[in-house]
Amino acid sequence: MIPRVYGAINAVATALSTNGIAKERLNARDDYFYRSIDDVLSRLSPLLAEHRLCILPRVLERTATDRTGETGELLVSVTVRCAFNIVSAEDGSTHVIEMFGEALDASDKGTAKAMQSAYKYAMLQAFCVPAPQAQDADGGSYRLAKHQSHPAPAEGWPQWAQMLQQAVGSCSTPEDLTSLQEQHRQMLASLSRERPELYKHVGETVTARRGELVGSAKSERDAASLSARQVRRAKSDRSASTRELRKNAAHA
Repeated sequence: MIPRVYGAINAVATALSTNGIAKERLNARDDYFYRSIDDVLSRLSPLLAEHRLCILPRVLERTATDRTGETGELLVSVTVRCAFNIVSAEDGSTHVIEMFGEALDASDKGTAKAMQSAYKYAMLQAFCVPAPQAQDADGGSYRLAKHQSHPAPAEGWPQWAQMLQQAVGSCSTPEDLTSLQEQHRQMLASLSRERPELYKHVGETVTARRGELVGSAKSERDAASLSARQVRRAKSDRSASTRELRKNAAHA
């Protein structure tokens, strides 16, 4: 007896074979059209219900790495390897497919985005979903520019990062700290790509030192303000004493 899951997969693929799912959304930044996860779900959901198919996802592997965006912001790069059980509700027969998903995010949505990417492309390939009037991948090509990366320091990245952290500790003002970062900006960018764990430690050192310097500057301002108030109070007390002496002298 043939497992019913394959007949159901074929039925869904047949339903999608004529019109498919068009790429109607524009990525304005990179100038290309795409199908969103909502487009795929909206088109696929009624067909799965009609042919009694269930899609059950499982995350098999997950990795996350810190990256630096174009404007210096911290981004989290997440990669997941997911398994999708395509199950027939008719006889419980199952077929399993696997797919990778990748995503960049500045907050806590990287894993969710990566899972959505894996699901979307798993379904598009499993059901052979066409995209009417889509541009063929071989219709154009690009030449990649050589990445401009600063060479590794002669002493090695760990030693260089340690020396930079010592330099950070010797900064006496927030302005000195900013100047140090600007001076080593290219090296820091290379460090973030080559040794992200060291880059993270350096960043933590910079953040901690900046907090110390800002707190120290605030304490100095508070102390200066208190001293100024004390001086004014002392002058006021002397003036009051002088007026009292003059008053007593006049009565005498």
